Amino acid sequence: MRGGFRVYDSDTHISPSAETLEKHFSEKLRARAVELEAAKVPQVIHDGSMKYPEPHPKRFRFGPRGGGWRADPPRRLGEAEARPPSSGLTVGKLMSATPPRLYTDDWDFAGRLQDMDAEGVDVALLVNPGGPSGHPDREVNVEFMRAQHRHVDAYCSTDPRRLKSLISVNALYIEESVEEIRRWGSARWVAGVYISLPLDYPLDHPDLHPIWSAANEKNLCFVHHSFSEGYPGYRDLWRNPFIGRTASHPWGAMRAMSSFFGAGLFDRYPNLRFAILECGFGWIPFWAVRMEDQAEYMGFVAENLQHSMLEYASSGRFFASAVLHEGGRMVKMVSDYLGEQLLMFGSDYPHPESRFPGSVDVALGWKELDQGLMRKLLWDNAVRAFGEP
Repeated sequence: MRGGFRVYDSDTHISPSAETLEKHFSEKLRARAVELEAAKVPQVIHDGSMKYPEPHPKRFRFGPRGGGWRADPPRRLGEAEARPPSSGLTVGKLMSATPPRLYTDDWDFAGRLQDMDAEGVDVALLVNPGGPSGHPDREVNVEFMRAQHRHVDAYCSTDPRRLKSLISVNALYIEESVEEIRRWGSARWVAGVYISLPLDYPLDHPDLHPIWSAANEKNLCFVHHSFSEGYPGYRDLWRNPFIGRTASHPWGAMRAMSSFFGAGLFDRYPNLRFAILECGFGWIPFWAVRMEDQAEYMGFVAENLQHSMLEYASSGRFFASAVLHEGGRMVKMVSDYLGEQLLMFGSDYPHPESRFPGSVDVALGWKELDQGLMRKLLWDNAVRAFGEP
């Protein structure tokens, strides 16, 4: 609690290292330990100026890194070519202090709770993306998905009232993904479902209906979170990380909104909610209005939609984390336009975009927000999206 408000942080992260995941391997994966050892690569920290202590932890990667704003040699704007590799690429740091758990976060749950206490966070949603995938053997990918859920269960179950996470499934193995939703969907730490999509695989594809149906049965929220690779448009960024990072998250969320709303998924699955995280939010009114017009002008949406695009956006079943840099004026503007039920506090802990240890204090300093809207931003809306802790 901070300043008299309970706080639900809707955007924090955990990314288990190879060493941590191995503790949760099935016998099938343990039998392939020698083969999988060759798939380990050094784990890196988002901020290039920060180094892991020795020995460096590793992560599993099958095949080359995917596309994204980190895929090509970075070119600074105004320069014709990328600088030599020795010049390096350092991502700026916004937080005032480095979270001690940045180095050990995939297993140090006690330290995680201490950092939450330092910021005044009561509950944190730990975004846990799809994990290692891309192995030519489908069974290996499925077993990694299962191992990741066993890790998150062990981590969050130490205090499931405060530590929440997502069931991370994949469109490439739908039957097994549905099994995971049914296996873990009633666990106290589960706040929603995250779906990894292959390149050019649409979110509204009819093959995904079993996943939506399982999430609907478990009364779960679908979560979209963009990342630095695999988002739409990554092949047209002129090799510039500034353009890439600025564009990637909002455009990924815009596409997800259009696909989800336009396919009528809210109509078909009445318990389903939809949340976008770390993608900005000031653009949402513009995009909702534009979709409203284009659904009439262009069509090509599902037949017999029960609501308009604006109604879906303001329905109370759609949510967005309020990234800190957009500030209180933007929170007030979006809330005035689409309703106070939309936005949720998010810090991006432990990534460098966080303001740790003062992320909550930043939000509390937004004088444009009255007490009611502040309470909804910091707590009520996240509870409506992800359920009572």
